[in-house]
Amino acid sequence: MVKFRNLVLFFLLLTVAAPILLYTDPSSASFKTPFSKRDFLEDVTALTFNSDENRLNLLPRESPEVVRGVVGVVYSKQNSDSSRRQEARDQLSARVLSTTDDDNQSQTEDPIKQVTDGASEMDKPNDMHASDDNSQNREGMHVQLTQQTSGKVDEQEPKSFGGEKERGNVVMPDTQVKHLKDQLIRAKVYLSLPAAKANAHFVRELRLRIKEVQRALSDATKDSDLPKNAVEKLKAMEQTLAKGKQIQDDCSTVVKKLRAMLHSAEEQLRVHKKQTMFLTQLTAKTIPKGLHCLPLRLTTDYYALNSSEQQFPNQENLEDNQLYHYALFSDNVLATSVVVNSTITNAKHPSKHVFHIVTDRLNYAAMRMWFLDNPPGKATIQVQNVEEFTWLNSSYSPVLKQLSSQSMIDYYFRAHHTNSDTNLKFRNPKYLSILNHLRFYLPEIFPKLNKVLFLDDDIVVQKDLSGLWSVDLKGNVNGAVETCGESFHRFDRYLNFSNPLISKNFDPRACGWAYGMNIFDLDEWKKQNITEVYHRWQTLNEGRELWKLGTLPPGLITFWRRTYPLDRKWHILGLGYNPSVNQRDIERGAVIHYNGNLKPWLEIGIPRYRGFWAKHVDYEHVYLRECNINP
Repeated sequence: MVKFRNLVLFFLLLTVAAPILLYTDPSSASFKTPFSKRDFLEDVTALTFNSDENRLNLLPRESPEVVRGVVGVVYSKQNSDSSRRQEARDQLSARVLSTTDDDNQSQTEDPIKQVTDGASEMDKPNDMHASDDNSQNREGMHVQLTQQTSGKVDEQEPKSFGGEKERGNVVMPDTQVKHLKDQLIRAKVYLSLPAAKANAHFVRELRLRIKEVQRALSDATKDSDLPKNAVEKLKAMEQTLAKGKQIQDDCSTVVKKLRAMLHSAEEQLRVHKKQTMFLTQLTAKTIPKGLHCLPLRLTTDYYALNSSEQQFPNQENLEDNQLYHYALFSDNVLATSVVVNSTITNAKHPSKHVFHIVTDRLNYAAMRMWFLDNPPGKATIQVQNVEEFTWLNSSYSPVLKQLSSQSMIDYYFRAHHTNSDTNLKFRNPKYLSILNHLRFYLPEIFPKLNKVLFLDDDIVVQKDLSGLWSVDLKGNVNGAVETCGESFHRFDRYLNFSNPLISKNFDPRACGWAYGMNIFDLDEWKKQNITEVYHRWQTLNEGRELWKLGTLPPGLITFWRRTYPLDRKWHILGLGYNPSVNQRDIERGAVIHYNGNLKPWLEIGIPRYRGFWAKHVDYEHVYLRECNINP
């Protein structure tokens, strides 16, 4: 009994004393726990968060040396709770990876999302660019996560849907509005499918969600316009759509419905484009009330002057070939004033510039009154009435004879046109005006001049143009800027090459050139008998079988192989129809041209370009204020 008790005491003593001896042994002082701080960090960086290898590869990995270096800074003694924050951040990173992977899977499984998101995928130029975009997004999210080293975890968690968020230096677009619109499309698809229609409860719920999303969207164009509860509505709709996906799992039915919706949308777009074109053409033909008032006020005041007050000074300069002569044919007083003002403003020697303005009888007095009341400094002005050109009659000019023909009148004024869509742009009253065709009679109008710079009334001059008179045209008659850069400026877009008269004489791929700023050598014009060439082709086109109306097609024919290409900087085109003309080209251009229907004096003018024109208009002028002409 005593021996047994001694044995128990021995084992009890051994149990108590052994741990004390073990941990107080000096030889064990250098022992390092496997859970020391540094080894703990290494273990944390090696965690896989119960994810497979492919999921972790969604984000670019950093080498162990880089990770350890960063963590060594974060886990300093100055920040005792950084270990907990680092662990939370790693858990957050795992959640983001998991969410991204789940999103990818859901997009693959949902055929409606796949089709509705197809448009955005088609916008990508190629697979290489798409890969680059994805890489940038992944790198941006990695930077965002690694920079979050302090604060609460729930504050650091990225929102699933939001407005503009920064990914590194890249600003994300407004995705919430786009997502809501996509949901509406998908919801309408489900509402039209037989399987979904059979479920009355689902239909009621889906219609309710549609109303909620539509109310949240309203007129919003960006995420900041959305109400605060938009995210809740989006999530609720997503849950309802998930039910619809379970009800209707036939992909072919969904695809057919989406194709039908796409076809319907394309048809509506075609109709709207047609209506827009018609209204734009109609607006371009309409004279604004202010521009109708202005010549009336000017005409009244002109006839109140005595004869001596109606005369312009410096009329001895009109035939001086040592000066710079401009030809401008217009019935628009305000537009003509901008051309003259902008030219004089940028001229190095304004006194050497002479402007020959020809207008119609209706605007003759108004045009004279404007420049009598607003003389262009030391420059010389001449205003003529086209009706006083007695030599210009239908027996001499084929185009004048055609313009007064019954067929031309029917073409313009017949109530119903069978082909109004294709030829609508040619039914502009400007084509009926002889002012538009005077450019082919420059030697007859100015018989004493050697060179003339022709300007349209829808241009603005930004540089001194005197250098154009010293350009060597190398025996050509016309100096113009070529328009080869775009395919619709080739000869085949203006002339009918199915007609043998055109196909035998011209190249369909020949480069066109611009009317609106042209330097004409009138001596060469007379030598080569250009007016007769114009008359011959105009007579051949009496039935409009060679080209439609306008002055550029006959110009291309008349000056075929007689046009010298000027440097492109002299004449910048497209401000009357193209909203994306290069800004640097505009700033460097000597002349900018508002060719097209969107003129700067009309409300439909492109706002981005209106300032270049408006700065040459004095809107405080008494005539403009009385006629309510505003910028």
